[in-house]
Amino acid sequence: MLDFFKDTSKRKNVAVFVDGPNIIRNEFNIDLDDLREGCESLGNVKIGKVFLNQYASDKLVEAVISQGFEPKVGVAGEDKEEKDVDVYMAVEVMESVYNKNIDIIALATRDTDFLPVIQKAKENNKDTAIVCVNQGLSTALKNAVDETVIIDTK
Repeated sequence: MLDFFKDTSKRKNVAVFVDGPNIIRNEFNIDLDDLREGCESLGNVKIGKVFLNQYASDKLVEAVISQGFEPKVGVAGEDKEEKDVDVYMAVEVMESVYNKNIDIIALATRDTDFLPVIQKAKENNKDTAIVCVNQGLSTALKNAVDETVIIDTK
């Protein structure tokens, strides 16, 4: 039987937000296909966005699109060391917190700056998850969410 005929009505709807500068790094060597599969293990991915800064290459943007994610490019600081897109991502996450059709808020990040967003999601009866590599995973993030999905690196 083909996958699209499987009953998905009992699976939860997931909104996935990927902190690109924090997760998609050469040192982690994350395959976007593995990242997508990790997110799909949580439920039906209804929203999937990867946040990138203006320094992201066209090749990376194409890879994000080919894996079924929507690239969201935010303007970071003028200094290349200021690569954060946290505010852009937090705003989008909060929209999903108030979306009645979303059951799970999943963040692919290692950044503890997202703890208040996770807490707000839980206050609004959303399940929460972190999708990341084991390297540098914050204990605070791991303890704050309902589920942790570890992506194997190549």
